[in-house]
Amino acid sequence: MDLVYNILVALHLLGMAAVVGGWIAVRSGRTVIAPIVWGARAQLVTGLLLVGIASAITDDDHTVDNTKIAVKLVIALGVLAAAEIGAARGRKGRDTGPLLDVAGGAAVANVLVAALW
Repeated sequence: MDLVYNILVALHLLGMAAVVGGWIAVRSGRTVIAPIVWGARAQLVTGLLLVGIASAITDDDHTVDNTKIAVKLVIALGVLAAAEIGAARGRKGRDTGPLLDVAGGAAVANVLVAALW
């Protein structure tokens, strides 16, 4: 079970890297690109799986703070919504407005919640 958990952690971190790295890479272009959207999707799915596995394991290394998870889930849903809406607007040739910065900034905020809480 630890191997599955560690693989999910790696995928979760790669999703975060795609969102934040994509945001930084296209910051001047103001376009939400596919890696940002897929990274946000990966973050949500792997995060939910990590919480499920951590809740099922009964040891001190895998404790779950449900308040922290709820905050992170709300932020992750915001990142995903901003990325999906921004990408859809970009495909239609419309201005994405602040959605790129919302997705990237919220992803960074989620990293800070994870690391500092």
